[in-house]
Amino acid sequence: MELLLYKRKYKVNNNIQNFMHFYNAKNMKHLASDLLDKGLSPDQIANAFTTAIKVANVSGIEVEKHFMPIYSGINNEIIQDCKLSDLGYGLVLMNADSNLSTVGAFQIDILKGYLKKRS
Repeated sequence: MELLLYKRKYKVNNNIQNFMHFYNAKNMKHLASDLLDKGLSPDQIANAFTTAIKVANVSGIEVEKHFMPIYSGINNEIIQDCKLSDLGYGLVLMNADSNLSTVGAFQIDILKGYLKKRS
């Protein structure tokens, strides 16, 4: 899979912002399109992504640290994609269609870990 980051113009006074953007991107090791391999359709990923962004916003999480829109190349096509941190990936997967066994198994694992910490 190929990745493409594109920005039309860089301004000198944006150096700190560009550095932070690059730094945050280094911590994003997942792609939303990776969820295709887990059985999610593009529409299911898009819906889960939208919900994950809403959850991040209402939780006070800095979205730009966990979600970065990019373009990816898959099967000789360029698609809209998103780099995700571990937290971003988890939020997208957690908010995906619960009819999928991958999503259900992930939700159960998260709940078991949460309950284990509480006991």
